Amino acid sequence: MNNQERAVTKRRTQAGIRIKLICALVIFTALVLIAIWVLQIRLLSYFYEKEKFEELEDAYEEIYTRITDSDFKAQVQKTAEQHGVCVRVFQIIDGMAKEIGGAEVSASCMIHHLPTRLLSNLYQSAAENGGSYDKRMEFNQNFVEKDGEKFYLPGIHNPANAVSAICVRIFENGGNVYFALLDSELTPVSATINTLQVQFMWTACFLLVAALVFALILSRLIATPLSAITQKAAKLAAGNYEADFEASGYREVVELADALNFAAREIGATDHLQKELIANISHDLRTPLTMIKGYSEIMRDLPGENNAENAQIIIDETTRLSELVSDLLDLSKLQAGTIKPEYELFDLTQLAKDTLVRYDALVRHNGYRILFESEGEATVLADRGMILQVIYNLINNAVNYTGSSLRVRVAITLKDDRVRFSVADDGEGIEPEMIESIWDRYYRVDKVHNRAVIGTGLGLSIVKSILDAHGALYGVDSAVGVGSVFWFEMPVSKADN
Repeated sequence: MNNQERAVTKRRTQAGIRIKLICALVIFTALVLIAIWVLQIRLLSYFYEKEKFEELEDAYEEIYTRITDSDFKAQVQKTAEQHGVCVRVFQIIDGMAKEIGGAEVSASCMIHHLPTRLLSNLYQSAAENGGSYDKRMEFNQNFVEKDGEKFYLPGIHNPANAVSAICVRIFENGGNVYFALLDSELTPVSATINTLQVQFMWTACFLLVAALVFALILSRLIATPLSAITQKAAKLAAGNYEADFEASGYREVVELADALNFAAREIGATDHLQKELIANISHDLRTPLTMIKGYSEIMRDLPGENNAENAQIIIDETTRLSELVSDLLDLSKLQAGTIKPEYELFDLTQLAKDTLVRYDALVRHNGYRILFESEGEATVLADRGMILQVIYNLINNAVNYTGSSLRVRVAITLKDDRVRFSVADDGEGIEPEMIESIWDRYYRVDKVHNRAVIGTGLGLSIVKSILDAHGALYGVDSAVGVGSVFWFEMPVSKADN
C-alpha cells in the first residue's frame, strides 16, 4: 500500500464533521442533564435543610441583638412570626435555666415539648461545641430521636415521621449567660423529588432528541459548503486550475473559498510559467547546439571551411551555452537558499566602474552608448561577487531592451545614508499590470521569446534572488513608450565599522 492509499484509508476511518458535531452536542446535553439531576434532584434535600438552618441562624442573630430590650418578649414573638420559627430563650442564673421569652408559631413545634432531660442534653452539647449546636431531629408517633435515643413528647400534634431543624446557642451579654433554642419544621421533600424525577425524565428525552435534530441541521449547514469546496479542491489537485470555489453562509467558509481561488490562480499562473520556462530553455539550448553542430559539419565536410572564423562561432556558442547552464544552476541554488552571501566592505561606485569596462567592445562595435553618473564613493556591506552579478544583469537587461537610441544610463545616487544604483533604458516600457511579473524566469513583456543580445534571459530572476538574500530594496519605474528604470538600494556603511 503506497502513501496515497494509506492517506485515503486514514481519511475514510476518521469521523466526519457531522458525526463529531452530533456527538459533541449529545455529550454536552447529557452533561447538562447530569448537572441538573445532581443539583436539582439528588441534592434538593441538602440545599433545603441548609436554607432552613440559615433561616434559624438569621432569627438567632435578631434575638441576640434584642436580648437587653425592655420589650424583649414582644421582639421574640415578632422575630418568630417573621421567620416562621419557634423560639425559647433561657437565662442561666446560679446554674438554673429561667425562661425569659419564647414563641410557638407552629403546631408541630418540638422545642416547647422537650423534657428537661433532653433540654439539658442539648445545652451540654452546645457547651461542648463552643456554644453552638445544630441538629436534625426526627420524631415518630410523639417520640423524638436524638443520638439513637428516643424521648416521649406529650401533647405534640405532629404527624408521623416528621423532621425538625434544631438550633441551640449559648451566649453572654452584659455579664449574663443565655441559652436559646430555635426550631423550624423540615417539610418532607420526597414527594417533590418524585415529581421532579418524572419531569426530569421527560425533559431529558426531549432535550436529547432536540439536540440530535439540532446537530443534524447544524452539521448539514456547515458540512454542505465544505463538501462542495472539497470536491472542487479534488479537481484542482487533478490539474483543473479553472475550478471556481464559491461559498456562502459562514465567514470562515467564504475566506477558505477566497484563499483557494487565489491559490488556484497562482498555481495556474505558475504552471503556465513553468511550461513557458521549459519551452524557452529548450529554445535557448537548441539554438547554440544547432549552430555548434552545423558549423562543425561544415568544417568537416567542406574543404576550406576549417578556419578560425568558424571555430570562433563554435567557441562563442559554447560559451553562451555554458553561461545559460551556469545561470540556471545559480538561480536554482539562490532560490533554494543553498548559496549564502559572504559579507565584506567594498565601494559600490568602483565596482560599477569596473563592470562597465566589460562593455567597451559592445560600445565600439555595435554603437551602444552607456553613460555613467555617480555622486562619489559609496561603501556597502554585501557579497561583492553577488552584487557584481546584479549590476551586470541589470545593465545586460537595459542593453537588450533599450530603443533605437541604443542608450543606457547608469547612475549611483546618495541620500539619507543610503545608496541607489539605477539603470535606465529608452525601450518600449512596461504595462503597470505586468511589472510584478518581470522578475519571473524568462518572462517577456511582449510574450515573444527573442534571443538576448547579451546574457541568458535569466538576469532579472537572479537579481531578485540576490537582492532578497541581502534584504535590499529594489524595483522598477516604467512608462509605456518612454522606457524603464531598474534600481536597488542599500545602506551606506562606514569603513571603520
